[in-house]
Amino acid sequence: MNSFEQLGVQRPEFLKALESLGFTTATPIQEKVIPVLLENKTDVIALAQTGTGKTLAFGLPLLHTIDPTKNQIQGIVLAPTRELCVQIKDDLIRYAQNLPALKILPVYGGASIEKQISELRRGVHLVVATPGRLLDLLRRNSCDLSNIKIFVLDEADEMLNMGFQEDIEAIFNTTPKEKNVWLFSATMPTEVRNLSKRYMSDYMELAVSKKQSTAENISHVAYVVHARDKYLALKRILDMSPEIFGIIFCRTKIETQEIAEQLVKEGYDADSLHGDLSQVQRDKVMARFRNRSLQVLVCTDIAARGIDVDDVTHVIHYGLPDELESYTHRSGRTARAGKSGVSIALLHSKEIFKLRQLEKSLSITFARNRVPQGYEVCEKQLFHFVEKMKNVEVNTEEIERYLKDIFVDLESLTREDIITRFVSLEFDRFLTYYRNAPDLNPDIQNETSRKHRQGVESGVTQTMTIDIGAEHGITKKQLIFIIKDLIPRFAVIGDITVRKSSSVAEIQCSRPIFLSREKIYFENKSIPVSLSEATQSTQSEDGYRGGGGRSGGSRGGYVSRTKFTGRSSSSRDSGGYGARISSGDYSNSSSRRSSSDSKSYGSSSTDRKPRRK
Repeated sequence: MNSFEQLGVQRPEFLKALESLGFTTATPIQEKVIPVLLENKTDVIALAQTGTGKTLAFGLPLLHTIDPTKNQIQGIVLAPTRELCVQIKDDLIRYAQNLPALKILPVYGGASIEKQISELRRGVHLVVATPGRLLDLLRRNSCDLSNIKIFVLDEADEMLNMGFQEDIEAIFNTTPKEKNVWLFSATMPTEVRNLSKRYMSDYMELAVSKKQSTAENISHVAYVVHARDKYLALKRILDMSPEIFGIIFCRTKIETQEIAEQLVKEGYDADSLHGDLSQVQRDKVMARFRNRSLQVLVCTDIAARGIDVDDVTHVIHYGLPDELESYTHRSGRTARAGKSGVSIALLHSKEIFKLRQLEKSLSITFARNRVPQGYEVCEKQLFHFVEKMKNVEVNTEEIERYLKDIFVDLESLTREDIITRFVSLEFDRFLTYYRNAPDLNPDIQNETSRKHRQGVESGVTQTMTIDIGAEHGITKKQLIFIIKDLIPRFAVIGDITVRKSSSVAEIQCSRPIFLSREKIYFENKSIPVSLSEATQSTQSEDGYRGGGGRSGGSRGGYVSRTKFTGRSSSSRDSGGYGARISSGDYSNSSSRRSSSDSKSYGSSSTDRKPRRK
């Protein structure tokens, strides 16, 4: 790799800052981007995964363009979240530490807008902002972007995925035509490509990895369990990794909060990060995570944007995201700066198709692991404890005055007695908790065969008609996902015929059924669905098992509306579970999940894990 001086960074104030920060060689994205941005006044699209040094890649060239003697805003950086906004600001200040006259201001929601207006009036050279707050300031005529030379969009794909397109376009319309746009993104979905065509001209596209790919040094692992056992499996995964420093991704704010609270109650060093927290609360949580007071951070996709914490060992997907880009962003929280990491997908049997989708689209392979048994967890924890005991630093000076009396007190015990009792004293908690713990690994093949036989050996057949066909771009695979959401879980999908303007499917079941609703949404259009009267069925050999909508997961870009009934168990390693899933559309692009989604997690009185030290 090249040094920054070889890449064209000549100003001594920046070279000294980089040296003091320990940056001696450039990352691949920095090698490609920095020379282009320093030497050419051009628009640029740069594609690279998170954790590859994109902030420095655009930060150094951006700072080179700023003239501190001019008291006006000369550059703007847009970021999707408050956390990322603050982080970019902090990084830029570190790079410009030898230019005290250069003023950088972060503007984002959750902070005092009056204070931000006051800072803008005093004069700043560079603004790092979230789209919503910047647009608010522009509407109040409190921020003047008429003199900017550089417009940077960081995490552009995530900003558009979060619904900021209109805000971004409104901001673009307040900037001068004579400027350069630098767009940085981990992926290049259609929405980002369309935005670049509208607001960028003669741009260069630079990339250091394949589109829709994840970092090569991430190991991808999947665990398949029953939906009711997901939380229990999560605890076992955490316990099998005593040194874990990780992030758990959930789909909703309520789920995030409740899982974090349950983990804390059971002795884990955990906390939550989601959109309902105030800025002060978010800052406190992130400070605890950065200084490793927390072992695991439970968060939503949106809240996690901007988490740039070194040495994250694991990313756990408590629910797989609907979008491929979201999986890429999530996984990118680990294996940063060339280090290795693990990305774990925790899913139930009806979500396996999403796993295959990810493998095919991202060119990755998930190792299918079995959830560890209780005795395996105990063994792992025991030897971890022994290793810690072997490597502990003994403060002889502080404890020496107590040792004589301790030796006298223990002289009746043999060496083996002392070791055995000491280990038992510390470790009995895990042994007690995992005693008689059940196997959480479902026998998926046998269950699928049994349910399939129950659905088709006797009963009736009904014909479903959906008013979308080949001319709408619908595929048989998409139809399967849609139909599963409309029929009860005991029904089986038979033959499917895709016609020009409509599609027909045979539904086999033990008794007549009704549709969960009589219309769907496909590409934002309302599509009627009908079901014929029942006729006596014949046995099918290759029907698709229905009931996907009851699984609690999404199906090919849509989510369903259904409700779980909580279940409980007297087992020491079991807990109750319930969920409510909101409706969405069957768009080929992205699904929108309601913020009212909720899940509740509870345990019987016997399911209380001893507090971990």
